[in-house]
Amino acid sequence: MSSLHASLAEKFNADEARTNWHDQTLWWVRQKRDRAANMLVEWEQLRQWASDIKDHTLSNLHNYLLEFEKNAQDNGIKVHWARDGEEHNRIIYEIIQAAGIKKIVKSKSMLTEECHLNPYLQHKGIEVVDTDLGERIVQFREEAPSHIVLPAIHLKKEDVSNTFHQHLGTEKGNNDPQYLTHAARLHLREKFVQSDLAITGVNFAVAETGGIVVCTNEGNADMGAHAAKIHIACMGFEKIIPKAEHLGVFTRLLARSATGQPITTYTSHFHRPAPGQEMHIILVDNGRSRQLGRDDFRNSLKCIRCAACFNTCPVYRRSGGHSYHTAVAGPIGSILNPNLDMKANADLPFASTLCGSCSNVCPVKINIHEQLWKWRQVISAEGLTAPSKKMGMQLMAWVLSKPAVYRFSGAAARWILRTLPFLAKNRKLNPWYKQRELPEAPKESFMEWYKKQQS
Repeated sequence: MSSLHASLAEKFNADEARTNWHDQTLWWVRQKRDRAANMLVEWEQLRQWASDIKDHTLSNLHNYLLEFEKNAQDNGIKVHWARDGEEHNRIIYEIIQAAGIKKIVKSKSMLTEECHLNPYLQHKGIEVVDTDLGERIVQFREEAPSHIVLPAIHLKKEDVSNTFHQHLGTEKGNNDPQYLTHAARLHLREKFVQSDLAITGVNFAVAETGGIVVCTNEGNADMGAHAAKIHIACMGFEKIIPKAEHLGVFTRLLARSATGQPITTYTSHFHRPAPGQEMHIILVDNGRSRQLGRDDFRNSLKCIRCAACFNTCPVYRRSGGHSYHTAVAGPIGSILNPNLDMKANADLPFASTLCGSCSNVCPVKINIHEQLWKWRQVISAEGLTAPSKKMGMQLMAWVLSKPAVYRFSGAAARWILRTLPFLAKNRKLNPWYKQRELPEAPKESFMEWYKKQQS
């Protein structure tokens, strides 16, 4: 089975300058995260608390979901349950249809990306406008977000300028970020005024209060939710936390892990509809209960969607988010998506060096690299890996289990690299050589060197 990730990553890497820029930009975000974390002496304690709270919640999810539903309904919020993406989309369309609405605004929501809400509604004749600036840019370009926090991180300001010139009529070649942002603001204000329904995501849902919390830096979720007659909040059921007092743990971790900020610009609490407004919350499963039942992978449901694992991952930084061909890319996406469709996403757990950096930065202590390794075992056992990979691993296992064969193989490889390097540089024979430099062959093995030192 060929790797779609590998072929899409190769396409991304064709532009070496852009690839380098993408890599360096995301590493800069990772460094901001480190500085922000180091400013809190209690950082590791916060991570442990967050992990423990999530562990407890996942182990008592049924009770907390029912508590949240009751309290939200007592607050005047209409609560819906959706088994999968199809039911989620249908519920939203029924609400839209009942209100006779044709234009809606939507803030960033990775769940709606996961459920393919936009194309579903557009097929029904409903105009959907993404109001997060990055999301609106990629929507204009008919692209998927490449990052869950920075949706247009794969684009440069020149790309945005060209896109806005095409769709908003801005001055051609004007790459000034302030000018482009102002043009987007004028465009989106008009959309907010015209819309009677707003869809938002949910960062946290508090069982104790029946309220939700939405964290943004642009205020677009607030603008949509407060200006519209109907507010629909969409959430995977893992966004539940037990009590309001737990919220501070997560808000202190989220922004620092995502962008290196002490806190997001807007941390908005919604507990009930405004006078004259309808408010709906849709609780979505879409494979989450199945993941909850997998002992090796249930920890992935702790994720608070900060994308710290994206920004540190050497594979993501140099392959781009679109190479993951799913709504949620990066290391966390590579353990969530095989649960949704193992065959379609069988390549993703292999898009990793297993270096462990993702687990080291995860604010809720998900053992991401271990889960990637475990998914590889499951996928291989299901026969979803390429026969050549399986044969190669069996051959390598045989070589490594035979000391004499291992020593002979090492000596032969060093001789080939020294005397016949063109064989190693043949990309058809040695795909590893793509995007890499051939190392200089050592004159002797470590074992040979060690024996000389002992003599």
